[in-house]
Amino acid sequence: MRVVALLRGINLGPNKRIAMPALRSIVESLGHRDVETYLQSGNVVFTPKGRAGADLGPSLSAAIAEATGHDVPVVIRTGAQLARVVSRNPYTVDDPTKLVVGFLAREASLDDLSLGDLTAYHPDELTLIGKEIYVSVPKGQGRSKLMRALTKRRTPTTLTVRNWRTVAALAELAS
Repeated sequence: MRVVALLRGINLGPNKRIAMPALRSIVESLGHRDVETYLQSGNVVFTPKGRAGADLGPSLSAAIAEATGHDVPVVIRTGAQLARVVSRNPYTVDDPTKLVVGFLAREASLDDLSLGDLTAYHPDELTLIGKEIYVSVPKGQGRSKLMRALTKRRTPTTLTVRNWRTVAALAELAS
């Protein structure tokens, strides 16, 4: 079984830079096989050593910290879980850059996200299903008050976001 490691907050600016060959080496150093990275933003697909059901996020985060000095939270999804993320999408996808999925390390409620009345963010829409937050951003992420509010607030667990094009590509790689 393949898994995807979603790293939060790397290679988004001049800080927390990690080269993808170095990231692949870190993952391989833990005994994982068939390691691939996707884009430069911290997406790693691999076949895990041992049980795929084990929480691999903390060990990968610790290995990244030891190798790079960066504290990088890691959210893990199996290939089957990513396939479910794709199949559960409640929105029509006309433009894959205008749909975003937030991946939570643990389940949370809408109240936990402290966003208040979601109608205040119109035309953006949000649907929380399990450990995923689907966000439709018709005017794009850069103009989205909802995305700004979601990513600037402290959530009760790690949150990392990917646009739909990336989610679909990762699901394909992990299948």
